[in-house]
Amino acid sequence: MWDTPGLLAGVDEAGRGPLAGPVVAAAVILDELNPIEGLADSKKLTAARRERLYDEIRAKALCCAVAEASVEEIDDLNILQATLLAMRRAVEGLRLKPSKVLVDGNQLPRLSVLSEAVVKGDALVPAISAASILAKVHRDRWCLSYDREFPQYGFAAHKGYGTAVHLAALRAHGACPQHRRSFAPVAQVMRDGSAS
Repeated sequence: MWDTPGLLAGVDEAGRGPLAGPVVAAAVILDELNPIEGLADSKKLTAARRERLYDEIRAKALCCAVAEASVEEIDDLNILQATLLAMRRAVEGLRLKPSKVLVDGNQLPRLSVLSEAVVKGDALVPAISAASILAKVHRDRWCLSYDREFPQYGFAAHKGYGTAVHLAALRAHGACPQHRRSFAPVAQVMRDGSAS
């Protein structure tokens, strides 16, 4: 698994579970000569720590790329296929071509380079940890900007996940353009809304 000579890219995603917004993927090729302390699965880090690491990864990595699949693509393709699409876009967005790509999880996007799925890779492979941080911070920033546009939903707090507050806001206000209509709670609100 670790024996391929050449550049190794790590890939991870953020935002598969939420009811709104794009799914985000990142690809990172770290510089072995410029190590980054404290890389870990983004979910295990505080928001402030993720923000600091985000800047450090952007500064120290050999190259990195962040890509999205839109709400429309999620609704057209399904969330898994949209996630794999975002991952492929992230890898293709790298300035340098990796000789191997390690992807968090058990599914692989279609890539033109050697790739391997690594379950719990965001805790095991530093480049995947770095990708998970870039993807998570990018998506959290998206939620903050969208919160300013649609404050009634509370995106800044729940980041689009189907919390009780978010579901109540959906029922009160209906869906906004960034809600994933293929997701059951959103579809349910739209059905109920059209019936009233």
